[in-house]
Amino acid sequence: MTRIFNDPADFADESLSGFCDAHSDLVRQVEGGAVRRNRPSAPKVAVITGGGSGHYPAFSGIIGPGFADGAVVGNIFTSPSTQQAYSVAKAANSGAGIVFTYGNYAGDVLNFGMASERLNAEGIRAENVLVTDDIASAPLSEVEKRRGIAGDFVVFKVMGAAAEAGLDLDSVVRLGRKANDRTRTIGTAFSGCTFPGAEQPLFRLPEGHMGLGLGIHGEPGLFDTELPTAVELGHELVRRVLAEAPAAASGRVAVILNGLGSTKNEELFVLWRTVAPLLREAGYTLVMPEVGELVTSLDMAGVSLTLTWLDEELEEYWTAPALTPAYRRGSVGFDIAAPGDAVEEVVASDAANYSSTEGSRAYAGKCLAALEATAELLRESESMLGDMDAIAGDGDHGRGMVRGSAAALRAAAAAYSAGAGAGSVLIAGGDAWADKAGGTSGVLWGAGLRAFGERLGDSESPTADLLAAAVRAFADRITGLGKAKIGDKTMVDSLLPFASSFTHAVAAGSPAEEAWAAAAATATSAAAATADLRPLKGRARPLAEKSIGTPDPGATSLAMVFTAVGPHFTAVPVAAAAN
Repeated sequence: MTRIFNDPADFADESLSGFCDAHSDLVRQVEGGAVRRNRPSAPKVAVITGGGSGHYPAFSGIIGPGFADGAVVGNIFTSPSTQQAYSVAKAANSGAGIVFTYGNYAGDVLNFGMASERLNAEGIRAENVLVTDDIASAPLSEVEKRRGIAGDFVVFKVMGAAAEAGLDLDSVVRLGRKANDRTRTIGTAFSGCTFPGAEQPLFRLPEGHMGLGLGIHGEPGLFDTELPTAVELGHELVRRVLAEAPAAASGRVAVILNGLGSTKNEELFVLWRTVAPLLREAGYTLVMPEVGELVTSLDMAGVSLTLTWLDEELEEYWTAPALTPAYRRGSVGFDIAAPGDAVEEVVASDAANYSSTEGSRAYAGKCLAALEATAELLRESESMLGDMDAIAGDGDHGRGMVRGSAAALRAAAAAYSAGAGAGSVLIAGGDAWADKAGGTSGVLWGAGLRAFGERLGDSESPTADLLAAAVRAFADRITGLGKAKIGDKTMVDSLLPFASSFTHAVAAGSPAEEAWAAAAATATSAAAATADLRPLKGRARPLAEKSIGTPDPGATSLAMVFTAVGPHFTAVPVAAAAN
């Protein structure tokens, strides 16, 4: 249980602020995360780690010479936004390129990928290295679907040391991908973790059981089994990891026995008494093994075993010195610039000058009312959506939707006060939603609202036809980014039925209000029907069987929101399509 907090919604931000103050000799806070206190004396590749909060010392705790140049810090278990990743990269850039490295989760892939596109468009070369070490999350034949868990640490360390040694961007990326290809992890949970302010953990296990194959975002194990003795658990973990030894693997391995948040070091040492001899008996030399908490999951009780099969160059960078707030190895003598040599800050641009017609301004008020209704609805539904998400995910959907909608409302209200028309109000809201919510749903809702606003514009008076076109733009942007289809058990399962129903009804001459209400009912039914589906995308995919019987939270929240905003969006569009 997390007991020390103020407003739970501010926990991640306040934790980062306190961390940066406590370790101000090594790090400093920037928009979106933290970077090294001092920039390098000469250009070097900037290794940027990142993801949601709740995993300390990953990711901010490993910023420093020999390791990461910066960390992008999202809300708890939630991908940081594109803007956060871009801002941290700009602050850490010293002229030799950027490499983002993170676990293979849909929200991270979207947001870091979009930040990379933005940096590359500005002439700052940016690459991405995804970590896919979790052997329980997908078979080896589908390794690209595997999650990144505690194996992150080895991949990040190798890349950070390689960049510190002066290797170029291509070489750092190559080494990171090689380390990932040779890294395997299996984990198990003894109890679930609890969000700040929550009364219950994200999942519970039967008495005397553990969940094998857990994720690090609070997800339960893939299956429950009776709690073994330390010796039995050690044999099970070693057996599963060694069964996936890469082809032509060497006899030298990096090993991490990792605690997930509330498993004591003494317990880990008891387990190590079994793990280490088994690995040595299998013919392996253990190279600078680590036993302790390196990649956690809030207060989860659990443990994971990671092996990386080394070659000569991987071993060089795995054993290289490092100096960070949470991890120190060897004797460092890194060449850095003076403390006052600040890295580049990214500042927000001045407020836009809006130009809009009277009709668009009138509709902008309706759009603002729709966002107010959305924010209120999601505040009231936060716990319900979080509980749904926790069945087979990380339980953050409710909180992410609340953060996103609240930010969207604030930004939209500011734009409206500055004279924005309907399109600009929704664009401002969408950009803020994506920035503050993070995660997959955050970037998708933000992008969808932006597309909706772009299609409405600030000059046209709304009609049913224009509203239908905006709905279609919303759906097209989301499906284009997320690549989900009907049946994947995502928000698309209610979005596409809504869009199809509404646009067809408008084209047939139905008034916008009637068409929207009917489409919202269709979306609600479609969302409920996702209870029968197995998830094919997102964090719930590895826990597909546990998901059956529970509707998809993303599809559910979309249907709820579209139902709530209908009276506002259809209050002004008014002319039905001509037959």
